[in-house]
Amino acid sequence: MKKYCLAAALSMACLAPTAQADTLLGLYLGVDGWQSDNSGSFAQDGNLQSFKFDDETFTSYYAALEHPVPLVPNIKLKYTELELNGSTMLDESFSFGGSNYVVGTTVGTVSDLSHVDYILYYEIFDNDLVSIDLGVNAKQFDGEITVTGTSQNGGPSTTERVDFSGFVPLVYGRAEVGLPLTGLSVFFEGSLLAIDDSKVQDYQAGIAYALLDNLAIDMDIKAGYRSMTLELDDIDDIYTDIDASGPFAGIQIHF
Repeated sequence: MKKYCLAAALSMACLAPTAQADTLLGLYLGVDGWQSDNSGSFAQDGNLQSFKFDDETFTSYYAALEHPVPLVPNIKLKYTELELNGSTMLDESFSFGGSNYVVGTTVGTVSDLSHVDYILYYEIFDNDLVSIDLGVNAKQFDGEITVTGTSQNGGPSTTERVDFSGFVPLVYGRAEVGLPLTGLSVFFEGSLLAIDDSKVQDYQAGIAYALLDNLAIDMDIKAGYRSMTLELDDIDDIYTDIDASGPFAGIQIHF
């Protein structure tokens, strides 16, 4: 999954022209490191079991292609690593993957909720001081959850792995405001869905600084805060209520 997503993002680099930035096409490539504090629960039957998840450092990669063709949206691909490791002491019955785990024992999990965002957007406003983008986002999950613990069948530890996949549609927006004569800008970017029992929000806000700014290439460093809520309701029989949030830092190159 990770190799596929990276290949998809990097393949967009082949579309970049050798002309000046944004004359025909504008290509953005970026990578972020995200220090996340994680909490939440999951289940297969809607009866969620809470786990104590470790704090983790994750990586996100993205590529965006902007063009001057009227009515055709720009495209952005973003891969976010989100593999959660955790455990819990069961105080009630918990079933997963066909096994019933024993109350009073410790159960561990590796929950891979890594995903790809496929974003189509329009530049509503764009100049040297203010830019506003609006569009839609299809967040694709193709992950797995592994649970290990003592089952009611007795014997050694039982491990169950459940794979799941699906798309979640979201509304997407981004805004950036430059601070004149400083090389600094502040930005907000987010995707949101709230339908019935499902709620997904993924946003980041921060500040960027232009290290390079010329006709050939722009390079920015950025830092801020990212927060993600994944309340998934029956995605391939998987239910989640996950919160991941914390500071991030990254670099972006614009050709």
